[in-house]
Amino acid sequence: MALVAGLVAGFLLLPSAPSWLAPYLPVAVVSALDALVGGLRAALERVFDDLVFVASLLTNTVVAVLLVLLGERLGAGGALTTAVVIVFGIRIFTNATALRRHLFGV
Repeated sequence: MALVAGLVAGFLLLPSAPSWLAPYLPVAVVSALDALVGGLRAALERVFDDLVFVASLLTNTVVAVLLVLLGERLGAGGALTTAVVIVFGIRIFTNATALRRHLFGV
């Protein structure tokens, strides 16, 4: 319910982020989506643990943002951002496939 309320508020209020935060937002969002889909999968498999979910969400987001920061400092920010998004994208699709198999048996 909180996720839906946050999405509705975001679409209605149209908040803007500071420009210095722009390189980090995509990886933070993709990291959060990865944790969300992984949490849904764990819940359907009846192995969900809220501590693991929160730890996964926080550590994955921090590591992803630090990798982007490191990439910017080394002059390869775009490349590391792309790499992080690809890795989380693969994880999201893997979990989505497991969700589909669990829900529909296909």
